[in-house]
Amino acid sequence: MSKIVLDLDVPEIHIRNFNHLSIDKFREMDYLAVQEYRIPIELMMENAGLQLARMVTLIKPVPCDVLMGIGTGNNGGGGLVTARRLAGWGYRVFLDVPVNPLQALPMLQLERALAAGALIQSINHPEIFIDAYLGFSQRLTLSPEYLEAISRANQYTCAKISLDLPTGFNKSTGETLFRPDIIVTLAAMKTELHSLADSVDIFLADLGLPQIVYAKFGLELPLGFRTSGLLKCMFQ
Repeated sequence: MSKIVLDLDVPEIHIRNFNHLSIDKFREMDYLAVQEYRIPIELMMENAGLQLARMVTLIKPVPCDVLMGIGTGNNGGGGLVTARRLAGWGYRVFLDVPVNPLQALPMLQLERALAAGALIQSINHPEIFIDAYLGFSQRLTLSPEYLEAISRANQYTCAKISLDLPTGFNKSTGETLFRPDIIVTLAAMKTELHSLADSVDIFLADLGLPQIVYAKFGLELPLGFRTSGLLKCMFQ
């Protein structure tokens, strides 16, 4: 993959050997936030979706056709929050939902997105494509439906964005089946994503987790979150 050139007005965070987590450790962080600090999944979903929607507005203003790949779980739910936000801001939002039924909370988010004007419809020439099929709980190998969906998405010539992790990402090898230009990863940089840094722009999105949650995992809350919900990850 060749990295697309982005000149976005986003603060930077310099990723060093002490401010990232493995995917498995992030799973623990997510669980701790829900169970011990009473931050519900729906709230984190709302925060993730809002930051991803803001990412889209930085890349392309309205009018714009956005196609979103939606999975059945929480990653898809975050994408549907983005769909609702963008539709409400005047974007033309189309949803590819290759697997049904959705889980209960993503289904609620789907109803909200449709009410805001998003359409369950695939289009051939989107101006932005968003991969919100599968998140950090994805397991290989993928189902035929997702394999077909990401094969089709890889052919789009527009900017392609993955929410949190690309669909088909192999955390052991760093290889990925879906090939994004941009990754908007959530709350903390994932160690395994370093292998993609030369070919993908990676942004860190604020999930609204308190500093004490970060401290439990030996991390500092990114200071940039005080002024911006999106930070561009720098690796040099």
